[in-house]
Amino acid sequence: MTTPVLDVRGLAYAYPDGHQALYGVNLHVHRGERVALLGPNGAGKTTLVLHLNGILLAGAGSVAVSGMPVEKDNLLEVRRRVGVVFQDPDDQLFMPSVRQDVEFGPANLGLRGAELDARVTRALDQVGMLDFIDRPPHHLSFGQRRRVAVATVLAMEPEILVLDEPSSNLDPASRRELADILRSLDVTVLMVTHDLPYALELCPRSVVLSDGVVVADGSTRDILTDEALMKAHRLELPFGFDPRSVPST
Repeated sequence: MTTPVLDVRGLAYAYPDGHQALYGVNLHVHRGERVALLGPNGAGKTTLVLHLNGILLAGAGSVAVSGMPVEKDNLLEVRRRVGVVFQDPDDQLFMPSVRQDVEFGPANLGLRGAELDARVTRALDQVGMLDFIDRPPHHLSFGQRRRVAVATVLAMEPEILVLDEPSSNLDPASRRELADILRSLDVTVLMVTHDLPYALELCPRSVVLSDGVVVADGSTRDILTDEALMKAHRLELPFGFDPRSVPST
């Protein structure tokens, strides 16, 4: 069997104030999968995500990316392999132009000249934002800024794209456009979301985290139609939405 691109084993973590956020999480994601990470507020989802590229380091257990342990000595390479797109694009965009934001990461890896330009062009083209390359990010709409934020991560050519609430604050057209982009990418996706219809649309598999442990891992459709599971872990579908009525991804 192939090595998982993301391999989390027995991950436990307590914050310095003593709050235990994770209690032995196991999660295995294989190359090319699109997986939704679901769960109520306070479940530990953000804490888990912060371990995937070494912002937090495991208190117990282990995290590996394509067999490479997420440890202090490997952080530069781990952060190239695992790209995190934050919920607020303004946390990610801080340069005077779209071009400079997207080239920032690859330039820090030492890319220069034509190779750097090619990375930037390819990443912006993937998210449909190449025509905006010389625009200041603060002149863009929220949805456009989110797409540029995705491009800043794609320019690093990651193995895993981690998205934190990718559909939040998007109008319906921007939400659909982002979904089309995510489906088109040849990259493994882990999507943290409370938007359960979006999870069903994009991710064939879902993992439910609750009180610091994985309580379910299976097809998104099966999880969203398990009424007892949903109720027990404070997951609610929008009024009138029936997952059974949506074609399989």
